[in-house]
Amino acid sequence: MRVVGENVEQGIYPLREALAMAEEQELDLVEIAPNSDPPVCKIIDYQKFQYQQRKKAKMQKANASKVVIKEIRFGPQTDEHDFQFKLKHAINFLKEGSKVKAYVFFRGRSILFSEQGEKLLLRFAIELEDYGKVEQLPKLEGKRMIMMIGPVSKK
Repeated sequence: MRVVGENVEQGIYPLREALAMAEEQELDLVEIAPNSDPPVCKIIDYQKFQYQQRKKAKMQKANASKVVIKEIRFGPQTDEHDFQFKLKHAINFLKEGSKVKAYVFFRGRSILFSEQGEKLLLRFAIELEDYGKVEQLPKLEGKRMIMMIGPVSKK
């Protein structure tokens, strides 16, 4: 097997000799690339290696951007003032980088006005054109017609 590591003469050694070298330095022999020919092993402190891996994973998780979704609910008969009020909120949400999930909730027989709900959502998308882009067009799911709008990336 090929042996690598600090304070080690890199080369190809038999397993017993590689283990003896690791034991001599009071370190561990860890297989890094088992599929290569010959397999690659590294002489390291395994506990320290595990700690560094966990630390690196934690840092990547902390730096990952979290997607925030804000919901805005309409009725099929939403008035102009309510529409404008919800539009202002949506603009603020998109400016701060959140996604907006706008939906029309149909109660009882109001499902008959699904075209009206779709028109409302499309109008909402047109009004938000400068602040966000439509990621999912209006789609009826049960008693809700849902549309997703994501923030426009700043250049």
